Order: sequence, then C-alpha cells, then structure tokens
Amino acid sequence: MEVLLCHAHCSKEDESKLKQVISQNMTPPSFSSLSEHSLQIAPGRETEMIIYLLEAYNNVGIEERNLAKRASQPPINEVLKNARHQCVRHCVLVLQGTITRPRASSHISWFVPFLLSGKLPQLFLQELIQMTYQDNETFQSIMKPVLHGLMQITQVCGLDSDYFLLPFKAVRELVVIKIGNKRPICNLIVEMDNWLSPPITSAAGREIEKLSFIGAFLSYSIFAEDNTYVVEKYYSSSNLTHEGTKLIHQTIRHLMSTSRAELYTIVHTLLVNADTRETTLVYLATVLKLNHKRAQMQAEASLLGGDGFMLNVLVVLQKLSVKIQLEKVDVMYPFHPKSRIDISQETRMRSSNQEAIEWAQKIDPSSWQEPKFSTEGYFLTLQCHHLALLPSCRFYSKRLRAIREVSRLTEELQSTEAQWKGTPGEARKKVLLDKYKLQFKKLVQAKACADGGLLDEVLLRGSYRFYCQVMQMILNLVTPEGQSVSLPLSNDVSMEFAALPEWYMEDIAEFILFIVQYSPSTLQDTCLPTVITFLVVFVSSANYIRNPYLLAKLIEVLFVLNPAIQDKTKQVFQDITLHPMSADHLVPALMNFFTDIETTGASSEFYDKFSIRYHISIIFKSLWEIPSHRQVMIKQSSESKDFVRFVNMLMNDTTFLLDESLDCLKRIHEIQEARKDKEAWNSQSEEEQQRRLKQLETDERQCRSYLTLAKETLDMFHYLTRDIKSPFLRPELVARLAAMLNFNLQQLCGPKCKNLKVENKEKYGFDPRKMLIQLTSIYLHLDSEEFASAVAADERSYRKELFEDAIGKMRKLAIMAPVKLDQFCNLFQRIENIVVQNKQKELDTEDAPDEFRDPLMMTIMSDPVLLPPSGTIMDRPIIERHLLNSQTDPFNRQPLSVDMLQPATDLKQRIDSWIKSKNL
Repeated sequence: MEVLLCHAHCSKEDESKLKQVISQNMTPPSFSSLSEHSLQIAPGRETEMIIYLLEAYNNVGIEERNLAKRASQPPINEVLKNARHQCVRHCVLVLQGTITRPRASSHISWFVPFLLSGKLPQLFLQELIQMTYQDNETFQSIMKPVLHGLMQITQVCGLDSDYFLLPFKAVRELVVIKIGNKRPICNLIVEMDNWLSPPITSAAGREIEKLSFIGAFLSYSIFAEDNTYVVEKYYSSSNLTHEGTKLIHQTIRHLMSTSRAELYTIVHTLLVNADTRETTLVYLATVLKLNHKRAQMQAEASLLGGDGFMLNVLVVLQKLSVKIQLEKVDVMYPFHPKSRIDISQETRMRSSNQEAIEWAQKIDPSSWQEPKFSTEGYFLTLQCHHLALLPSCRFYSKRLRAIREVSRLTEELQSTEAQWKGTPGEARKKVLLDKYKLQFKKLVQAKACADGGLLDEVLLRGSYRFYCQVMQMILNLVTPEGQSVSLPLSNDVSMEFAALPEWYMEDIAEFILFIVQYSPSTLQDTCLPTVITFLVVFVSSANYIRNPYLLAKLIEVLFVLNPAIQDKTKQVFQDITLHPMSADHLVPALMNFFTDIETTGASSEFYDKFSIRYHISIIFKSLWEIPSHRQVMIKQSSESKDFVRFVNMLMNDTTFLLDESLDCLKRIHEIQEARKDKEAWNSQSEEEQQRRLKQLETDERQCRSYLTLAKETLDMFHYLTRDIKSPFLRPELVARLAAMLNFNLQQLCGPKCKNLKVENKEKYGFDPRKMLIQLTSIYLHLDSEEFASAVAADERSYRKELFEDAIGKMRKLAIMAPVKLDQFCNLFQRIENIVVQNKQKELDTEDAPDEFRDPLMMTIMSDPVLLPPSGTIMDRPIIERHLLNSQTDPFNRQPLSVDMLQPATDLKQRIDSWIKSKNL
C-alpha cells in the first residue's frame, strides 16, 4: 500500500544524489524562492531602459502607420529603419550588461518577463534574432539566459499556477522565428548543455525529465505522484461534488490540451528545421530508451519518467504521426540496422528470439532503405504507447484495487471495534484505523487526479485511432498482397509477422480492456470495423500466436465486450458475431482453445485455465442464442473429434469446481454453526478464533469464485445436451458423465446435504434449487438406453434412495413440471431394472478368465485393443477415456494416441464366443 502512495522508491544513495543534481540544475539560488508575482516586470534601471526602447520601437511602428505610403519611400523609410535598428541594438547592449552591469548567471534574463507578458511590439523578436544570430557569441549571451529562464519558470509553475501556459507560448514564439532557411533558436536549443546530457545517476529516466530543456516543458503533470500542489489546489476539498469534479477535469484538460498544442508546435518546428531534425529524433528515442523499464510489471518508478511526462511525450508523438499514411510506413523498420527502437530482448509473436535475430541478420544489407520520418515517427509513437500509456493504465487499475483493499481493511477494523475496544491493543488499533483513513483519502485524491489525466477522451481516442492503424498493419502482414484478409490464414507464418514483438498485440488487447471498462464510448469510431476484423482473425488463428496467454487476452476482450458483462458494448459484440468470418471460424477456434489451454507450461496453469474457460463459456452462451453459431456448434459435435475432447474437459472442470465449491460450503456451514454456540466459541483462545475466522474468509472467497465458474460449466452442459446428444453418449464419455451427475446429485440430495445449508447463500451465489433442476434436466436431455446403463453402472454414487430423495424434493418444492417429473421417474425405473440385470450378469460372469477382463477396471472387455508401447490389452472405451486426459500408455507412461491402438481380434472372438456360451 505504501508503494502506491509514494509510487515506489529508488535507493537512498541514488535518491539523495538525484535530488542534489536536480536542485543544482533546476533552480539557481536566487530563483529558488521565485513567486508568481516575480514573473511580472519588476522596477529597475535595466527594465526602465528596456521599457523605453520597446516604447520607442513601438512608436516607430505608429509613425509608419500614420505616414502610410510616405513611410516606404526614402529618406523616411531609412530613418524609421535605422530607428528600429537602434532600439534593437541598444536592447542587446542592455541585455548583455554593457550599459549597466553584467547579468549574474544566477538571475533570470531581464528580457524574460517582457517575453512572458506577450506585449512585445510586432517583429521586435524577429529583428532581435536577425541582428544577433550571425554573431554566435552575442546571440548566445542574449538568448541562452532567456531560454534558461523560461525553463526555470516552467519548472516552478505547474498546472496549479495561473502563469502555467506563459513559458510554453514564449518558447513557441521563439522557435518558429525563421531567418532565411534557418531557425536560430531551434539550433541554439539543441546546442545547450542541458539538451541531452549524459546520465549522472541510475535514475536516468527521471533525469532526462527533470534536467533536459524540453523535458522541463514536457514534465508538467496532473498526477498526484508527480505534483502534490495540483491535489491541494483542485481536489483537497471535502465538499467536492461529482459535478464539481467534472468541471475541474474540464478546466485542467483544457489547460493540458493548450499546452500540448504548444509542445507539438515546438517539437514539430525542431523536426522540420533541417539542422535540428536528427538531434530531436535522437532526443525522443533516448527518452524512450532510458524509460524502457516502465514496461516492467515491478518497475522502480522513482528512477523513471513520471506518468505525466511520458503521456505528454505520447500526445506530441501522436500529433506528429496523425497524418502518417500506413502505406508510407516501412513495416520492416523494427529489424532495420539503423532502427532507433531496440527489440532484441523482446518476446516475439511466433518465432523464438534467436530465430528472429538470425532471420534479420540474413536479410540482404543492400535491400535496406534509409528510414524516413514517417516510418521513424510511427514506430517511436508505437513504442511510446508501450512505455507511457499502458503502464499508466496498469497503475490506474492497481490504484483502484488499493482503494478497495484499504476500504475493506477500514470497514473490517470498524466492524470489530466492540471486540478490541477496552483491550490492551486498543491504542494500536486506533493508530492503524487512522492510518487506513489517511491512506484512503490520499488514494481517492490520487484517483481523482488520474481521472483527469488518464481518462481524457482526447487522449484515449487518439490512442485508439493509432492502435487501429497498428491493427491494420498487423493484418496486412498476414494477408497475401493484393488480397483482402480471409480465414483460415495460411499455414505458413511469415517471419515478418512471426518476428514482431509480442507486446504489439498484447498492448492492443490491454488498451481495449481498459477503455471498455472506463471509457466504452471511445470504441464507437470509424475504425471499429478494423478492430472487429482483427479480433475475429487472430482469435480464430491460434497457430499464429506462440503464447497461449496472449490468445487468452484476445478472448478476454471478446468476453468484456459481451453485453452480459458490459451493456454499453452490446452493438460492438453483435457486430463481431455477425462478421462474415466469425460464422464458420469463431466457435471451432474457441472450442479448440478451451481444450488446448489445459496445459500452458506456466506454474499457475491449473488455475489459469478456469478463468480462461469461464470467459469462453460466457461467449459461448451468447453465441448459442444466435442460430448461425448454434448450427456451427451442432455441426462440430457430429463432425469433429475435437468436440469429444471439449466435452471431456468440460466434465473435468464441472467435477472439480462443483466438488471444491460444495466442500467450501460445508466448511462455511461448520464455522457458522460453531459461532452460534456463543459459550463454546468464546471458550476458544483469541488466536484460535482468528484462525477459524481467517479460514472462513478464505472459504467464502473461494466459494464465490468456484461457484461462479461451476454454474457456467453446468449451464453449458444444460443447453448443449438439450440439442446435442450423441457425443455425450460415446462409450469413452458416458460413464464419466453419469458418475459426475450422480455424485453431484448425491451432494444436493443425499444424507449429508444439510451440511450445505449456509446463512445468506445468495452472498456466495449458491442456488441449490436451480442447480438441482439443471442436474435432473441433463438426465432427461440424455435419456437413452446407453445413458441409463451408464448411470446404473456407477457403483460409487448411484443409490436407489438417492433418486427417491431427489424426486421427493422436486415434488415438494414444485420445481419441475409434472410431465418432466414423470419422465424422470420413468428413467429412474429403467435404471433400477438395469441395476438388477447388472447384478445378475456379475454372478454369471464371475468365472470369466482374467485375460477377458480389463486390467484397470476388471470388467469384461467388449472391444479389446493392444497398447503398442507396453503390449498390454485394454478395453477400447476405457483406454480412450484415459487418452482424453493424457496421451500416454498408463502402464509405462510412453506416448500413446488413439490411432496407435491395435484391435485384438482373436481375443475379441474368444470373448464373444464365451459370452454366447453363457447365453448372456
């Protein structure tokens, strides 16, 4: 929590050194106490002279206007020109200190307040620069102090200052001045010592923000971590209303928009000026290079540029690239030998890092063209999104989690006040409560600042449009030249795509997830069709993405766009489902990924798969309501072997999730019952009570999570079995499915079902009636001889009394229609008849030879097959059931697949003959 409040720390040594460097370079001694009043023109001999000279210069202009045409004719024009020239020349002498005294290096140039006032006579600056720029010593002695002064004022006047915009306008006014084909101020700026000085500490990213000339103008920030004065001025009031906050946001965003427009003009002018273009590109690339660690999940924030600084750089780059046409961008630039962006250590989209490097090295050097600005600007902007926008979005979400956590801790401490009040620990608890309240206040204020800076529609829409362009670039790489993108994509993945950094796609997904949650209206833009095509194409092309978690993130985007999750994106989700390519490809792709995500190689793969499959199940539920997608699902069930694997994984998940959630409910019931006995509960030690309450909290959290996931898997079983039947009745599936249903029916209706009764069951999302009706409905959906036989064969969970209890509960609660209940009773009766037959069959076959029995289940084999790796013979349904979960021989763990199984024809004939001889 403390990390969030101070936004991380560097080492004490680096922190001290950085503060010293900044104090020495930012603010000279006499400037450290600068107030806004000091920015006004102060009295003094030098200022009196400058005022006189400016008035004289202005009077020349008045005379020119009064004399009209005569002012352009000799000798008057020469007199006026000479008068202007003398005014400017004497002003130069004053600024140099020639007439009075030399200006101390620690003082701001006397000319700065006049420049900030915005009241300089027209063309005065032009003539001043024109007169001095050819004499480099004079020019530097006049203009360097001016530029340093403007920089220092910017470092003092943040967004909380009424004078905030003045230095921006002044620098912009200076840099645009052009003498011939030169822009002298631009050249002077990049020649200054603080344009791009080498790092002094390990906090190089923070140094370039605080100490470089342009960095000073880019570093203003609304974020509380960067500028506490903004909080104090705008967001510290306890009476601030929602409408008041919106008004403050509008005011600050207007200020930021104006200042960013000025910054864009300054940087754009530096770039169009031929002498400073390369130096400016180097500066921008260096900013990104020194802040590359911002992309890390646990970055040392105090060593790096702040969110405000990086977002300002981003907006400037966005404005520079807004008119760049994609066809003028060289998509091979990331691999170019002269690329300013280093991707050598990045994880790639499909290839390994080594493969990508070797491929790039093999490209013919003569084929490389000199990078143009359109290409460099485009990829610098893309890199800046990665280092500026996405880390800011992640920290915003992290801050919200911290607010919820502090709020929870505060409420928890307040709710237990009666227990700790009057105890020896009361003082410590009060201190802790005050600490939580202060943290909560600071975090809420920081969030308000971040709302103003990050949730700015102009910023988000600019990023959204840029990312749409990036999506189109990526789509172009997987589309044959001269054709439109279509599915399926080619099986041959081009290295131009495979070698791209993985974060190109990951950042797009993360950004869409962010705006769907905090600014869904941003999605509605003319580039939305590109977004939809991008999502459909790559969700349906798992072979193009190496990292399963990246594909899972794209699927999560579909999940959050689902109207069941975000109602405001209903139309977007509908457009995705109606996309021409989604009809035939989306369902099979999601179904395959549902099974493939079983193993990812990550240490957390077991739990990751549940959340990913939950996302897919929510998407499936919506697709099932669309006839075209439902037909594809039904078609998949009858034609694709993958559907069997899908059903198997669905059964595995349902079994585990229901088992875990019902176990959690039992433990919750146990502690709730224990707390009702006050005497027994109070007799326990405080440590034991705390331990059990902690366990209760854990069980409640897990129960909510498991039940949420379990309900969706059970729901999917329910609607799939209603229209799809045969795959569920396959020999390798039906026995496990019957056992799963029987076990969970036993949990709900068996003798121990009372242990599931908990207080406020809605809190956990537990609805036993709905769960019972869904389970029994699945029995009815699958009603057949094969299914009845499988239920009857389940010796672990099936009991006659269990079905009688279930029928009694449903009749008592009237939760099933009479016709359906009669059908269930009929199924139960048939199952009972099969049970009787099975018992007789067991008696008749108890003398069967061991070679006729499956070595694992000890049942008579109906279709014996040989397992080549071990030479063992097993019953086909049993080994195929095993292979659905593990493609190995169960006797020696060697690789084994269904197509490797060899029919044991001779043994089958002997088994059949033996059964026939028994008249079975």
